[in-house]
Amino acid sequence: MERLTRSQVPEHLTWNLQDLFPTTKMWEDELEAVVTDLTTVTQYQGRLGEGAKTLLACLLAEEELSKRLIRVVTYANLRSSEDGANPQNQANSARVAAALATIGRRLSFLSSEVLALPDGTVERCANEEPRLKDFLVPLGKILVTKPHRLSPETEEVLAALGEVHSAPYMIYERSKSSDMSFDSVVDSKGESHPVSFALYEDLYEQSPDTGLRRQAYVSFVKTLKRYQNTFAATYATEVKKQVALAQLREYESTTHMLLQPQQVTIEMYNNILDIIQEDLAPHMRRLAKLRQRLYGLNELFHCDLKVPLDPEFSPSTTFAEASDMIREALSVLGPEYKEIIDTALKNRWVDLADNVGKSTGAFCSSPYGVHSFILITWTDNMRSAFTLAHELGHAGHFMLAGRNQRIGSTRPSMFFTEAPSTMNERLLAQYILANSKDARLRRWVLAQSLGTYYHNFVTHLLEGELQRRIYALAESGKPITANVLCEEKGDVLERFWGDAMVVDDGARLTWMRQPHYYMGLYPYTYSAGLTLSTAVAQLIETEGQPAVDRWLSALKAGGTLEPLELARLAGVDMSNPDAIRRAVAYVGSLVNELEGMF
Repeated sequence: MERLTRSQVPEHLTWNLQDLFPTTKMWEDELEAVVTDLTTVTQYQGRLGEGAKTLLACLLAEEELSKRLIRVVTYANLRSSEDGANPQNQANSARVAAALATIGRRLSFLSSEVLALPDGTVERCANEEPRLKDFLVPLGKILVTKPHRLSPETEEVLAALGEVHSAPYMIYERSKSSDMSFDSVVDSKGESHPVSFALYEDLYEQSPDTGLRRQAYVSFVKTLKRYQNTFAATYATEVKKQVALAQLREYESTTHMLLQPQQVTIEMYNNILDIIQEDLAPHMRRLAKLRQRLYGLNELFHCDLKVPLDPEFSPSTTFAEASDMIREALSVLGPEYKEIIDTALKNRWVDLADNVGKSTGAFCSSPYGVHSFILITWTDNMRSAFTLAHELGHAGHFMLAGRNQRIGSTRPSMFFTEAPSTMNERLLAQYILANSKDARLRRWVLAQSLGTYYHNFVTHLLEGELQRRIYALAESGKPITANVLCEEKGDVLERFWGDAMVVDDGARLTWMRQPHYYMGLYPYTYSAGLTLSTAVAQLIETEGQPAVDRWLSALKAGGTLEPLELARLAGVDMSNPDAIRRAVAYVGSLVNELEGMF
């Protein structure tokens, strides 16, 4: 069966980007207008030292321009995500990248001039002009970089190179969506099945048909091997860029530089990576051996790690059925949250299609002042329902934050970002378990819950471990090549899985599969977020409404608090390693229960 082109996809399976711009022409006009209207901000260049009123006027003008810019950028990004093979979408993405470089260069004066103000000036201005207090969070994020800022002229040059700096990620995504093709595979009935990045990761990797699953794996790995040197060079460029910037700015290390905007200490970062790997590995090895036994496999490969434990029980669900179930599961979070979810599911915030050129995986984009847009590839199984609930967690979070905070204070640290999404997965699992007496369904839901922990505590955590190693190697002067990446990834997997899994070439190439390596130190934050959501979910179970109220307060706070303070607002002390250990212990309890069911 041939995959559809984007133009062949029925409208009801697509998101409605007309909510951003009714026509592409209107988007083009606004892109030009935003660049033209830079003067509304640049008129204050050289004047920020005049006093509180001038500083406020500049920040208000920049805020209005940012609201318009984020719509323009989001529209182009989402068009590219829905069909990255479309030449017009590629061209428009390039236009936006060029515009962002220009805008970044011309607005770089704002940070430089704020940093040039005498110490205490911002606080004094905020006392003189109370409306400036709304901007203390973004201003604080600028001021904290003061020891590492370069000259205004250098900062302007670096900003002008923004398009070049983002090129590694663009090349990676473009290659995946436009250039990579995979051999079709044949199942036991002789029927041919197409293979794509999305289909492999969302469908075949979870197929109980070992022959089909492993054939798809062979096809998938065959194509990855053809691109490994190109992808390695692309990622090495990203790493070199970050290392060079850290050295130029005189950070203690690249890791220190990348953690600063997350407002996370080295200790917090290392605790997540070290404690979860050490404590979780024995539980995951037991789970792997359970899969191997149930499937009668002589050896377990990477492609076997996500197969259903009960291969003859794979509950299917339509998008409509899943939507109803998610609405009910999340109703515990109150009427305002429920209204957001209802609107998202009814008004085409979600792109469901599988088409040529579509981005892999799933994500939620939340442009300020509009609404969220969710990309997934719907496969009519319950795992898709959990993925949808996850992305709706991001949507609910940023819609609430956007309603309660200004644009510069909406987004919290990455350390917190994945907590709302994994919370929704946990609530969906709890809802299903509470409303079904089917022992087999309970077993399936427990396995799916473990899938969430596998995704965040294993897949993304081990990505984080690889990042930690690669940045250390790069800082020591070692060239980052495909061989190095495969060797390091293989060692990471072998140390975690022990003899529970065969680390073959396909496993060593998993560094090619995720875009998160191009997003700073993002991968490990999935584990941080899941640790927090696990703790909060347990509080909701035991305390009820008070815990819900605290959680909603944390969501509405957006980025006004640092991650540890946000966690405390939700009732959890994330500075205590015991919070991490309790989350891992909960995973162990799920494995224990499942082992007793087979």
